[in-house]
Amino acid sequence: MERNPSPMRHQRSVSALLVAVAIAVAVAFAGYSIAGTGDTPAGSAAVDGASTGTTGGTLNIDFATYNPLSLVIKQNGWLETKLAAQGITVNWVKSAGSNKANEALRAGAIDVGSTAGSAALLARSNGSPIKTIDIFSQPEWAALVVRKDSPIKTVADLKGRRIAATKGTDPYFFLLQALDQAGFKASDVTVEVLQHADGWAALQNGSVDAWAGLDPIMAGAEASGAVLLYRNVGFNSYGFLSATEAFLAQKPDVAQIVVDAYERARAWAKDNPDETARILSDAAAIDLAVAMKVITERSNLDVDPIPGPAQIAVLKKIGPIFVESGDVSSQDQIDAALAGLLNDSFVKKADPSVFE
Repeated sequence: MERNPSPMRHQRSVSALLVAVAIAVAVAFAGYSIAGTGDTPAGSAAVDGASTGTTGGTLNIDFATYNPLSLVIKQNGWLETKLAAQGITVNWVKSAGSNKANEALRAGAIDVGSTAGSAALLARSNGSPIKTIDIFSQPEWAALVVRKDSPIKTVADLKGRRIAATKGTDPYFFLLQALDQAGFKASDVTVEVLQHADGWAALQNGSVDAWAGLDPIMAGAEASGAVLLYRNVGFNSYGFLSATEAFLAQKPDVAQIVVDAYERARAWAKDNPDETARILSDAAAIDLAVAMKVITERSNLDVDPIPGPAQIAVLKKIGPIFVESGDVSSQDQIDAALAGLLNDSFVKKADPSVFE
C-alpha cells in the first residue's frame, strides 16, 4: 500500500515547483524591454520582437562650410525627421576645421565629424578611435596664398618666411608637401599656427607673408584680390566623414541613417547646384558668386563615396611627411592607422531613397 507523503516532503515539492516557474518566466522575458517603462537606457538598442534599433538619446554630428553635403542635410532637416520616429534628437555642432572636428571626435563631443583625409589619418595614427564611413568630396580646397602685391612668386621664395597654417588640417599638410617638393623642410619656414579665418586676417594685416588657405574662405580671399601662389589638386586629400568606434558599435542603425542622408544629399546637390551654392553662401557669409565657384569648380561632390584604395594611395604619400615633421612618432603608427581607418560597410548598404 502506498503511503501518503509527509507534510515536509509536500512543502519541498511546492517550493521546487515555484522556483522552476520563476526561472521559466525569467528566461522567457530575458532581453525583453517593455515600451514606456524606462528600463531601456536612453540611446540604447531596444529589442522589439525580431528587430533591434536605437531608441532615444542624441545624435551629435558636425557641419562645416568645407563640407557642403553637411550643410544640405542640415538645411533640409532630413535627419531630424527620420530620427524623430526613434525618439532621437539631432545636435549639430559647427567644425571650424578638421583639427576641431578631430578634437570633438576624440573627446566624444560628436559622434560623426567632417575632416580631410590627411587629418583623419593623423588622428588615428595618434590613437584617436575613429573610422571613416563615407567620402563626401574630392575637393581642391587648399592652396598657398599671398597678397596681390607680394614679392613672393614661387614656393622657393617662401624659405625663411612666416606662413599661417592650421595644424592638423589639409592646408597644413598641403604646405608640408609643397615645401618637400621644393626641397625644403618645415623648419625652413616659420609656421604661425592660426585657425583658418585668423590666417587670412593675418595675411591681410601683414603679420604673415603667406597663408595655407582653405575654401570657402580662400575663394573669398581670391575674389578680393589675393593670389593663389601654388595650387596642386594632388596635394589635397579627400573629404572624410568619420565616426567614433564606440558610436559605430553601439548605434550602427543610426550610423547607417547618417550615411543614407549623405548619399541623398550628394544626389540632391548634383541636381541642385544653384541651391547648394546658396546654402553655402548663407552658412559661410560669402557672396553667392564665390560660393558658386567653390561648388562648381573646386568641390567634386560626385565622387565615389566608398572609402578604399584611392584614398589609401593618397594617404600613403602623406604619411611619411607626418613622421618627418614630428606630427607622428613612427611609420609603424602610420601603417597601423592605414590598416584600420576605413570602414566601407555602411556606404555599401546606403539607401538614399529612405529620405524621398
